[in-house]
Amino acid sequence: MNRYPVWKYIIIAITVLLGALYTAPNYFGESPALQVTSGKSTVKVTSELSARVDSLLKQEKLAHEAVTLDGTGSHVSVRVRFNDTDTQFKAKLALERALNPDPEDPAYIVTNNLTANTPGWMRSIGALPMYLGLDLRGGVHFLMQVDVQAALDKRVQGIQTAVRGQLRDKNVRHAGIERKGNTVEVRFRDAETRAAAKNVILEQQQDLTVAEGSDGSDLLLTLSLKPAALKEAMDNGVRQNIATLSKRVNELGVAEPVIQQQGPDRIVVQLPGVQDVARAKAIIGRTATLEVRMVDETVTPGTELQAAVPFNSELFTVGKGVPVVLQKDIVLTGDYISRATASFDQNQQPAVSIDLNGDGGRKMREATRERVGKKMAIVLYEQKGKPEVLSVATIQSELGSSFNITGMGNAENSAELALLLRSGALYAPMTVIEERTVGPALGAENIKKGQLSMVYGFAAIAVFMIIYYMMFGFFSVLALGVNLLLLIALLSKMQATLTLPGIAAIALALGMAIDANVLINERIREELRGGASPQAAIAAGFDRAFATILDSNVTTLIVGLALLVFGSGAVRGFAVVHCLGILTSMFSAVFVSRGVVNLWYGRKKKLQSIAIGTVWVPGQSK
Repeated sequence: MNRYPVWKYIIIAITVLLGALYTAPNYFGESPALQVTSGKSTVKVTSELSARVDSLLKQEKLAHEAVTLDGTGSHVSVRVRFNDTDTQFKAKLALERALNPDPEDPAYIVTNNLTANTPGWMRSIGALPMYLGLDLRGGVHFLMQVDVQAALDKRVQGIQTAVRGQLRDKNVRHAGIERKGNTVEVRFRDAETRAAAKNVILEQQQDLTVAEGSDGSDLLLTLSLKPAALKEAMDNGVRQNIATLSKRVNELGVAEPVIQQQGPDRIVVQLPGVQDVARAKAIIGRTATLEVRMVDETVTPGTELQAAVPFNSELFTVGKGVPVVLQKDIVLTGDYISRATASFDQNQQPAVSIDLNGDGGRKMREATRERVGKKMAIVLYEQKGKPEVLSVATIQSELGSSFNITGMGNAENSAELALLLRSGALYAPMTVIEERTVGPALGAENIKKGQLSMVYGFAAIAVFMIIYYMMFGFFSVLALGVNLLLLIALLSKMQATLTLPGIAAIALALGMAIDANVLINERIREELRGGASPQAAIAAGFDRAFATILDSNVTTLIVGLALLVFGSGAVRGFAVVHCLGILTSMFSAVFVSRGVVNLWYGRKKKLQSIAIGTVWVPGQSK
């Protein structure tokens, strides 16, 4: 009746062992470290840099542990661990001097950081500690406001340019196109032409509302964005800024940055572990602007540094294919790029496939139609406006809305360039309206208080349960410990970010888990009061309490999922821990708890009584 088959005990044992294994990394602590990342989009972090950092530190006689290369793709960094912060600060100064000869134009960013002391064999199986949020680790918090009007201006300007090109392509004459606020007015001399233009615009611009009007002798078409398209234009500006910021803050070496929208036009940026506000603000505000320019063919190749640069041209000496003299006239900017992906050309060499929007395709056709065989360059403006040449290629044929950039060298280069073209500059300007720094001392104090609250809460629950329910209280406390172990293991495996609301959710999960055991114990007492034998009371208590436990946990889980879906920031962090806590409490309070009870009492065939505290029977006294 109250015996588990061996396979169930094996499941419990394996689950507890895995829980202990993935919880363990949180107890090894952290050591001071340095993280070296790329300071420019065209500078890569490779194993050669790792060896160079190791050599530089040895030359300076700075004691350090192994230098490792972490990350993948465009998020690779070099990490060095130290035994004390004094050596860490000395090493930071030494590496910055050696790696960046020009402090005004740093090639690499050296950041103070903390590295987990988790053993290598644990890291190899994915056993890593939880990330700590801003309120626990300390760091920098920014609240930034996006200039949505600037994003809308850009959208309306694009409509004005697009309509002019579409009417020209359809050979529909107009008397002028001008912008009036958030609308565009197109003037005509006769009604027939206006009607033809209206058909062209409605056919190609699905997001526009077209209204007819007049101004003196002129007939007008007033173009405005539909309400849904207007909202989409403003939301798009915020979303693109978030995407660009996400790529930029990686250079700070932040383990788990928080970049999310707050309200219609604000973005919250939290950088745990970062204490340098000025530097963080500089990185966040960093933008990348792309330009396509033509190579000045009047300058003989190979003589760029000695020859006189023509008046309407400019000499570039940084990047690939330099030195090169480019015309100042800009063919198009990265704003016209709608898609960029790494691919291969017809010779199976790495390339980047570019898709332009309608205006970009028209500009590119006009620029390359008469320049087949000439060279074209892509220039990246980044880091205080210093330009870098990303690519210089020969125009093989007239280019349109889709073309390839070749000469990438390898697939990694093409993937990196595609990423840059996709990210580009911030879509709309932003202003910092709130900034604050949370010191590591305050974070450590929050962690200590959170740990003490959990320890004292757990101890109080354990004392009460053991006194009130005796042996069954001990079983409940054991299941509660398994629940806490599994919850922390899941959070660690998921690499979740733990914050103060998360600690509150863990405390709530403990309360909910013990509540399930109270239901089970009281149900067993009820069966005993009804005259059932101890073995029958145990079986009926667990079976009949399960439905109540399931109902209560499902309804609570629904609330947690609602918080997860509709909440943001700290609310979502609370919801994640809350939902996971419900799942682990169901497993521990029912499955593990009954397994322990069966193991202790199931082997006793002639069980006369069980230690579950005083069972009061109506009309009797014990």
